[in-house]
Amino acid sequence: MKIESKNLELKEAKTKSYLKTVSAFANYGDGEIRFGVDDEGKTKPLNDTINFALDIENQINDCFKTRPSFSILDNGDGTISLFVKKGSATPYLYNGKAYKRSDTATIEVDDIELRRLYLQGANLHFDEIQISEKDLKFSSLENELRDCLNIGKLNEDILKSLELIVDGNFNNGALLLADNNSFPGIDIVVFGDTQDVFKERVTIKGASLIEQYKQAMAVYERIYCYEIVGSGKRKRIERIPSIAFKETLANAIVHRTYDIDANTKISMYPNRIEVSSPGGLMQGLSEEKFLSGAFSILRNPIIAGVFKRIKIIEAFATGIKRTKEAYNGYDVSPSLKADELSVEISLPVIDIVKPVAASASEIINKLGKNIIYTRADLQNVLGLSKDSAIRTINALIKEGLLAKTGEGKNTKYFRIG
Repeated sequence: MKIESKNLELKEAKTKSYLKTVSAFANYGDGEIRFGVDDEGKTKPLNDTINFALDIENQINDCFKTRPSFSILDNGDGTISLFVKKGSATPYLYNGKAYKRSDTATIEVDDIELRRLYLQGANLHFDEIQISEKDLKFSSLENELRDCLNIGKLNEDILKSLELIVDGNFNNGALLLADNNSFPGIDIVVFGDTQDVFKERVTIKGASLIEQYKQAMAVYERIYCYEIVGSGKRKRIERIPSIAFKETLANAIVHRTYDIDANTKISMYPNRIEVSSPGGLMQGLSEEKFLSGAFSILRNPIIAGVFKRIKIIEAFATGIKRTKEAYNGYDVSPSLKADELSVEISLPVIDIVKPVAASASEIINKLGKNIIYTRADLQNVLGLSKDSAIRTINALIKEGLLAKTGEGKNTKYFRIG
């Protein structure tokens, strides 16, 4: 028995409402419309499948100015399957309107979605759209280029090389990186022990994306990082790994949508940071691929390219992977969630002192001086499980009591002092 889904619609008879679903599948994703089946999935054989299929073909050709890619199959049981392929010439309009699937329903897209479909059909990204503004200032960008690439005065040729000027005009990418703009920004809330306690709120808006990034990092540093002094040395403590927050913040800025009036939200709790980025996943990127961290589609390629040049991001499609790797060896890990509306990442606080603080000297004294150990050696000497050994090793390294050499399988450890 067939059951309706996001990619399957059942029709007992032919009414023109199915053409809305043709629009939805052509705009957003492959799908099937099966005729001769009722809403409960029971077959209700059609009288004349040959003429029925011919009528469908003629209706689609007559009703769509931009013709979707489709095929029709006679299933041999009195039902007809209409298969519609997602097209590249979006939007596919029926009666002047574009549609999408929402679970098992077909609904009209809003104005924002319609504009995105037009951009997609023109093979354009939002940050590539040219604008009328002529007098933009880029002091934040200029400072970063000077520090990272030893570039002096920012000029038109450099802006062209960064793709911020195309055919003599600035684009949305340039406006987002300009010192002043009207796009959404970042809203940071620092909570107390409960969500009812607001300790601090910082809204960063109307500034260059570079400045937004730097200000958000400054709040993170103040709330989750500190130094302790031991044996005459200062040691930096990161209660949430800085690499994880940097990658999460950069991804939220680079990959969010800027055509809706909603700030990126960063909620800072005593035990975690939650980052919610508006816009959801890009078309063609499944939640599974996103969560794996092995694949990425750039929503704002110009912004991503600039952030890579000024070394805010190291490489495309590595942010999720690096965020996860930052938690290797700890008993907590990031959680990620994505849907059509937003991408949410939660970064838990790591307990980096507690595992060895009470008995660090006792543990290190079990290790001989001038002896090189593998991870398995340390696990056996310390009498720990694999996970506990990894946590303890990382903590001892952070304490400055243990050092490592080599990489991967060749990693070795030795006692300091």
